Amino acid sequence: MPIRTSSARWSGNLTEGSGTIRTGKGGFEGNYSFKSRFEEGEGTNPEELIAAAHSGCFSMAFSKGLADAGHIPTSVETTAKVHLDKTDAGMTITRIDLESVGDVPGIDDADFQKIAQGAKENCPISRLLSPGAEITLTARLA
Repeated sequence: MPIRTSSARWSGNLTEGSGTIRTGKGGFEGNYSFKSRFEEGEGTNPEELIAAAHSGCFSMAFSKGLADAGHIPTSVETTAKVHLDKTDAGMTITRIDLESVGDVPGIDDADFQKIAQGAKENCPISRLLSPGAEITLTARLA
């Protein structure tokens, strides 16, 4: 399997500095800063990138699970909301809320929910993050 890489460059101190984050093959490059991470400033931040990775991974795992069960999805759209909170240990990702909508012809809600839970538990990003953060899931049929 390939090894995936990304890089970041930061210049200056924590609160006044700025940086760029770039994915290995150049598919994404974004600016980030203290304000974009801890306030509401322009740019991206590591937590948004974790949310993007988690929503993408979950959507693919859910689509595979649906197809394996004989229900080819027309689409799966997922949003991940990463909660960064101050704890006794410092700034910590405490929770990730996955919200997914699937357009899946011919499936009943019980099977849909079961497959969604399996995807939540087994996508590689969920497996990476679940020991340290609570992961919630709301899944609904379109």
